[in-house]
Amino acid sequence: MVIALSDMKIFNSIKWRLQIWYGLILVSVLTGFGLTAFQLERSRQFRRIDEELQRRFSAITMAIRPPPNRGLNANRQSPERPLGRRPDDLTPPKSGRLQTDLHLPPQVLALFDTSDRNNFFYSIEFRDGRDPLRSTNAPNSFVETRDFSPSPPAADSVNPPDARPKIPQPATPQTSGMIREIVQKMPQGMDAVVRVGCSIAPEMNELQITALKLAGVGGVVLFFGLTGGWWLVGRALKPVAIISTTAVKISAGDLSQRIEVDEAESELGQLAAVLNSTFARLESAFAQQRQFASDAAHELRTPVSVILTQTQAALNRERDAAGYKQTVEACHRAAQRMRKLIEALLELARYDAGQEVLKRLTFDFSRTIAGCADLVQPLAEDRGVKICCDFSPLEIIGDPERLEQVVTNLLTNAIQYNQPAGEVTVRLAAEVGLAVLTIADTGQGIAPDDLPRVFERFYRGDKSRTGGGNAGLGLSICKSIIEAHGGTIEVMSEQNIGTTFIVRLPIQS
Repeated sequence: MVIALSDMKIFNSIKWRLQIWYGLILVSVLTGFGLTAFQLERSRQFRRIDEELQRRFSAITMAIRPPPNRGLNANRQSPERPLGRRPDDLTPPKSGRLQTDLHLPPQVLALFDTSDRNNFFYSIEFRDGRDPLRSTNAPNSFVETRDFSPSPPAADSVNPPDARPKIPQPATPQTSGMIREIVQKMPQGMDAVVRVGCSIAPEMNELQITALKLAGVGGVVLFFGLTGGWWLVGRALKPVAIISTTAVKISAGDLSQRIEVDEAESELGQLAAVLNSTFARLESAFAQQRQFASDAAHELRTPVSVILTQTQAALNRERDAAGYKQTVEACHRAAQRMRKLIEALLELARYDAGQEVLKRLTFDFSRTIAGCADLVQPLAEDRGVKICCDFSPLEIIGDPERLEQVVTNLLTNAIQYNQPAGEVTVRLAAEVGLAVLTIADTGQGIAPDDLPRVFERFYRGDKSRTGGGNAGLGLSICKSIIEAHGGTIEVMSEQNIGTTFIVRLPIQS
């Protein structure tokens, strides 16, 4: 059971699976290459031997071929007539049959020199029962088999007068054990079986050595290939182990951990970069969540403390009707502040969850802006701020009530944080399918360090910009509404010069 579990772990490992697959491919390639090289070498060796056998076979058949027939009378020669001639008789026989006292020329016998490593040998077996003519090194097993089948009768159509018997092409060499030979029956008129063979033991030994060399080279290549493959796979998968280790630390609560990868341009390096970016956003989100919870608790604690203080004071001693009324009014103001804060938090939560349903209506955005300007006009007059509007009719598709909330909030901030007798400029223009709303004030501006964080929830960098009951959620809600419409909002500011908010909304959504 332990072995089975271990095997399962091996096959579940990407490193082992890649190594096994790479090893199988390497073994297949090396095996195919080795077998091909061995077969080519074997074919080359046997082709050389076969060429030598055919050359010797041709030399013997040419040497034993009888002279041409001298006429029809010669073909009627009695078979009982002796075929041999004395060595000193140089007159050629008048028969087309083999000579009785056949001798091979010295140049042919030189081809069967016993000092040759292949030990070539020959044997000529006669069908008429005469003793075979063979070399001294011919093995016994080579001469045991004889073909004593009768020769077919001679015919002039086969061997016409004054023509020698036709020599056939050498037969295909055959292998028997460590012997390779050519066995060929001679045609009518020669009445013999010629065998030429040799030992292939030297070639087989060479082939065996070649096979061992190929196996050794293949083993060395396989060893270094598997070792190099293991190193490469380990190096390639090293970022995976680093990613896994870092993810474990992050899951344990250490969100500051990041993945360190040497090869940033590789696929895993790019993955590590993406994960690092994800971890950074995750850390930022957790930090914002903690800050959000802390700020929300802080904002809610103030009105709750007011309510508790007022009610406790009212319970501690008797008061007249005016005193109780004052206490109730203070609790009411604190409750109103809590209600606004809770509504703002619920609104942001709906936008974050994508549950806020926006209307999709076609309306004149300029009329909405004009209505918002009229709504905040009393606040502007109270602070001595002048509102200057510069816009023409422009229809867009969106939720008029939510966009009115955005414009009102931005105008209120521009008036509240403006200089006495300052000015607020409102412009609306169309740019390449976008409605661009610009609201600029001549107020105190925003510090450069606080500018990137003005849209963060509960963020209030400059205490002088904190109005009564301001929880720091207005701009966050504005950004959520604009982004829900597919638009963008950005801010530019210079201290003691003013602040400009730019809202871009698609005309067609």
